[in-house]
Amino acid sequence: MTPLFTFPFRLAAFGLWFAVEVVKSSAAVLRDILTTGHRSVPRVVDMPLESEQDGHVTLIASLITLTPGTLTLGVTRGQNGARHLAVHSMYHPDAASALADLRDMEERMLHAFTWKGRS
Repeated sequence: MTPLFTFPFRLAAFGLWFAVEVVKSSAAVLRDILTTGHRSVPRVVDMPLESEQDGHVTLIASLITLTPGTLTLGVTRGQNGARHLAVHSMYHPDAASALADLRDMEERMLHAFTWKGRS
């Protein structure tokens, strides 16, 4: 299929996936608010980005911030010049799971928002 044909479907699929993720994250935050004790495990993780274009970096940073329980703190450059995001995460049990979820979001975003998509 041509990228022109698949582009709207990839955008719609990503929008639906992101909406479900926001609902799941909102439920985790709400459960933590309404119950006794705290289930949060706050941490800051350094996420190396695959995104190279400024628009993609801005978009992934915004998507992370829009997801309840996560917040983009800033963009830095690594030693090799690659961009990294500093992300505050509240509900991941460890840094590895936080990075895995964040990388999954970036991969899905790049697949949806690049003209030819990513496989």
